[in-house]
Amino acid sequence: MQLMSVALEQLGWTPFFADAFALRAVAGDVPGRVVLEHNHVFRVMAAGGEHLAESTGRMKHRAEARHELPAVGDWVVLRPDPAGGRGQIRAVLPRRSVFARKAAGRETEQQVVAANIDTVFVVFGLDMPVNPRSIDRYLVVARHSGTEPVVVLNKADLVDNVEGAIAEAQAAAGTAAVLAVSPKTGYGLDALVRFLAPGRTATLLGPSGVGKSTIVNHLVGHELLATGEVRDWDARGRHTSVHRQLVVRAEGGLIIDTPGMRELALWDTDTVGDTFGDIAPLAAGCRFRDCRHETEPGCAVKTAAESGGLDPERLESFRKLQREQETVERLRDERALIDSKRHAKTQNKSLRALYKNRERSGT
Repeated sequence: MQLMSVALEQLGWTPFFADAFALRAVAGDVPGRVVLEHNHVFRVMAAGGEHLAESTGRMKHRAEARHELPAVGDWVVLRPDPAGGRGQIRAVLPRRSVFARKAAGRETEQQVVAANIDTVFVVFGLDMPVNPRSIDRYLVVARHSGTEPVVVLNKADLVDNVEGAIAEAQAAAGTAAVLAVSPKTGYGLDALVRFLAPGRTATLLGPSGVGKSTIVNHLVGHELLATGEVRDWDARGRHTSVHRQLVVRAEGGLIIDTPGMRELALWDTDTVGDTFGDIAPLAAGCRFRDCRHETEPGCAVKTAAESGGLDPERLESFRKLQREQETVERLRDERALIDSKRHAKTQNKSLRALYKNRERSGT
């Protein structure tokens, strides 16, 4: 299945991935990048075109968790089918960066949202008031992914005071850039293009209905992704993306569009403090080095919040994310212990079966 041909460098191929591929590939394998996943079937773009592919049974068996299997944005070792059928994904190359969250629901499992990205556009719609606490949460995860986060305020045509909205978001974003855009009028879109140099990958993340697919369509120059009309009763856009998809711009750069998120739970992240850069200098004045800024005496952070030097809501957001991070770490440790016991039990069962077979055969 060959729909288009593109140079690997346009897809973000670098010596980092070339070296990793050389260690894993054998004759007949080619490098490719996952551009779409649907029901465990992948569209993989290689130098010769696009292929439908599935992970090999061996690869699925060896994977200890879902996050070790291919995700959109991954570079993989692909074995194309000479007859034009589905190829085989034999390995996932090491990821240079990864945006991941705790899988929605009760499962303690990591979900890879997008891999090998350079910039995360965290998109919010100005048809609703700016929510600094949502910005806090997305930036914590984005910074841990090892990418450059950019807060994008979409639908700027719907507000009279764009600069005021930017200033409000900037107070939460800290050192991250905050940009306002309007695909309807074209306002601000040029500022996004500068992050899309040839071979560089950006992903758009954010709640449902904020207009991510509309932004993608304007950046690629045509209606590539389905978009929903704004609902009359609440002026909210309808969420239309149902799959993650990597798109190649003709002018250079790649974009990963993602479905809207109703839940962005932390996973393996240690960057809560990085997102709250205004709290760190205050914490240096706390009496205790390990102060949690909650009930400890001599807490400079609490004092600042009480005296007006720090927004109390921002402090509460910090506490909430810190507690969530600690809870996830505990759940991950418990899950690792359960998995370790299950693995040991399986190993012991296999050994007992092996010894029993040897006794029966007399060897």
